[in-house]
Amino acid sequence: MELFYIILLVFFGLLFLVAELVLLPGVSVGALLALVSDGSAIYLAFRDFGTTGGAVTIAVIIVLGLAATVLSLRAKTWQRFSLRQEIRSSSTPVAPSELLKTGDRGMTLSRLAPMGKVEIGGRIYEAKTLDGYVDPRREIEVVGFENFSVIVKPVK
Repeated sequence: MELFYIILLVFFGLLFLVAELVLLPGVSVGALLALVSDGSAIYLAFRDFGTTGGAVTIAVIIVLGLAATVLSLRAKTWQRFSLRQEIRSSSTPVAPSELLKTGDRGMTLSRLAPMGKVEIGGRIYEAKTLDGYVDPRREIEVVGFENFSVIVKPVK
C-alpha cells in the first residue's frame, strides 16, 4: 500500500509540473504543488523502503520530470488541442473615402450635432458637419473625409 501512495504522489507531482509549464506559467502554484508531491513521495520512499528505495524514487522523479518537461514544451504535443481555424478578416472596415468622393450627395438620417448618420448612395455612414447642426431628412453634400467619418455640408 505504501508503494501505491508513492506512485500516486509521483504522478501528481508530474501532473502539477506539466500544469505549471503549460497552463500556469509564472504563477508557481503548480511548481509548489509538484515540489510538495515529489518531496512527500521521496520522504515516504526513504521511510518505508530505506536508502535504496529513496534513491530509486529520486531517480524516477528526475527522469519522469525531464521527460514531462521536454514533451510539454514541444510544439507538436499541444497542436492537437490548439485552434486550427484561420482568421481572414480584419477589424478595420473599408474607409468611406474608398467608396465615396467629394461632391457625392445624400440625405441625413439623424440630426448632425455635429455628428450623426447619413445615407449616401444607399449606404449609411457616420458623418460630421462643420456648419453646426443639420436636421434629419436634409440633403447634404460630401466635402471631405477624416479618419472613418465623412465630412458633409447641407445643400442650400
